[in-house]
Amino acid sequence: MARSRLAALGAALVAIGTNAHAAEPEFSGQIRTWWMDQRASANGPLAQADALAPGLVALPRSNGTLEAEVRASGHGITAVGTLHGEHDEGGSTSSYGTFNELYASRDAWGWAFSAGKKIVSWDVGYGFRPNDFVEQEPRRTLLATTPEGRAVLTAEHFSASTAWTFVLVNPTQSRDALGPDEPALAARMYQRDGALDWHGFARWGVRTRASLGGAVAWVASESVELHASARLLTRADTLAIDPGLAAGALAVTNPWQAASVSHPVQALVGGTWTNEAQLSVLVEAWWDGTALSDRQWDDWALRNQALGRIALAPPPSLPPQAIAGNIAMQATAFTASTNLRRANLYARASWQVDKWQPVIDMLYTPADRGRIVTASLSWQGDRVRIDAGLRVYGGPSDALLAQVPTRRIAYIAGTWPF
Repeated sequence: MARSRLAALGAALVAIGTNAHAAEPEFSGQIRTWWMDQRASANGPLAQADALAPGLVALPRSNGTLEAEVRASGHGITAVGTLHGEHDEGGSTSSYGTFNELYASRDAWGWAFSAGKKIVSWDVGYGFRPNDFVEQEPRRTLLATTPEGRAVLTAEHFSASTAWTFVLVNPTQSRDALGPDEPALAARMYQRDGALDWHGFARWGVRTRASLGGAVAWVASESVELHASARLLTRADTLAIDPGLAAGALAVTNPWQAASVSHPVQALVGGTWTNEAQLSVLVEAWWDGTALSDRQWDDWALRNQALGRIALAPPPSLPPQAIAGNIAMQATAFTASTNLRRANLYARASWQVDKWQPVIDMLYTPADRGRIVTASLSWQGDRVRIDAGLRVYGGPSDALLAQVPTRRIAYIAGTWPF
């Protein structure tokens, strides 16, 4: 079934591209290299597991990357491809190539149609986007790299103040695919009303069913912009631990398995202030009902403590590898949702000074006072761009952000366009 859907999508891409109006081919690209100096946290489940059974788990390690990105368009076809090579410090070297985008497009009957692999990003937030129905790209990345698009069929209609977009998402994926890979039908409506931009969103997933959302952005003055976004879901993919597993019991396989949360709500409100000297301050607050609840995280912490007591029990005790494996599997909970905590606060300040742009931001979780602080500096020359920065995860020892595998990341990157 998946192969037949892929063939149908490919046929649609070829048909649209073949019938598209001829356009002068364009070609561009960039080469980027960076070094990420990563330090593992001494706190949290992975650190505990490594201390109990050294070498059992893979901890974060520094790595260097060389990446070449090529963009080409013409005759109704757009392609963005990336060649990526990476070397881990003290480890192996890996490489791969991928098409970030590869789609055909054509205008007909007042509509724009496209088919193929394409980046379709929606919503108005910066740190979090509840209504990013299609791409669902990671936010607040250290480097602004091109994400990998989704397989889509799109139809869009634009006017001076309105836009309608309909997207068939992941038609080649299995009906059982989770998260961003789930087949779905999504729609967006946009309406400009003076200084206000209104957005309406709808999505139907084959498993998660219906969700509705809305967003608004308001340019209140030359220096102030306000925005808000909200989404109501029928259900969403998440992870949950086996409810029949006692806190101190050892599991043979990972007890954190795919689950769903019913009727969660996601919402964001924020604003930006910018002065004449190009100093800009962004503040946002959001709620993510798809994240694990406080009760679930409390149970998670109790299980960590129980497993730790087993590890400290006098002989004869269980094999340390079995205990360490169970502790390490607790880190799976960090991947349950985009956000670790449901309530989040975010602030970002940036300043454009000639060719330089310093930026500092912080994500704060009020439930446990966890935080991520990032400082960066970029320089944009006539062609070359240099980026450098530092990100630190912290908070009290029981804060989730202080227990993730990485303690800090320092990086430097250079980009050369062609």
